[in-house]
Amino acid sequence: MRYFLGIIALILLISCGAKKRTVITKQKKTVTTTKTKPYGEATNADKGLYPMPIDNGEFKKFPISSVEDYIGNFTEIAQFEMKAYGIPASITLAQGILESGSGRSELTLKSNNHFGIKCHKGWEGDVTYHDDDEKGECFRKYNHPMYSFRDHSIFLSSRARYSFLFDIKPGHYKKWAHGLRTAGYATDKRYPQKLISLIEKYKLYLYDKAVIKLGHAPEKAPKKYNYQVHVVNKGDTLYSISRKYFVSVPELMKMNQLKDSNLAIGQQLIIKSEKAN
Repeated sequence: MRYFLGIIALILLISCGAKKRTVITKQKKTVTTTKTKPYGEATNADKGLYPMPIDNGEFKKFPISSVEDYIGNFTEIAQFEMKAYGIPASITLAQGILESGSGRSELTLKSNNHFGIKCHKGWEGDVTYHDDDEKGECFRKYNHPMYSFRDHSIFLSSRARYSFLFDIKPGHYKKWAHGLRTAGYATDKRYPQKLISLIEKYKLYLYDKAVIKLGHAPEKAPKKYNYQVHVVNKGDTLYSISRKYFVSVPELMKMNQLKDSNLAIGQQLIIKSEKAN
């Protein structure tokens, strides 16, 4: 009898031990979520314009000593963005100089945010907090300034209130400067005059002319395009579709004769992209 009771006790002990180990396993189990970054790697479409650096999570610091130094570092990027999105390089540079304190503001140094773009709804990238109009406001953070310049282009081209700016002929930086103020980009009443002053003082308009001149230069071979159809899914926006296919929102709207940014599930959009050589 004593032997029989011992066996039962042993079985119960083993059973309790097994249960105990199961509980510990559950406690140690963790679920890891990866934050989606707006720029993961350089795509083929990126390389067609200029190679975007792969975001490996490392924050790149860019020490800038003067306005001239800022212009020397970022002119080429502004010109490439002008080719891709139609925003005058002079405007992009002047905004960058003004908004970032020539790359030396506290916000820019800790976030590579050259245009003071706040988080806004739907932003999935890294963030930083900075006192602006209110204390501790949320701003977008980038690991490389190129991402900031690209996001500036996407930001302007994907919002309906700025759409009229893209009807301005290339090189008309004064109309762009006043248009930004009209569209509500800045609350400063002298914002246009400040941009124009920077553009004329540092002759930034010359960089617009260089892009315009190159844009009319004969090419070695005519560009060939692929046309494809994107069926709108739940959650799709013109902004997300433009990023997926590397086309600007104004181009998407023009190609599909859209009057506003409203989309319907199942709607078919024509997408134009360059054929790979």
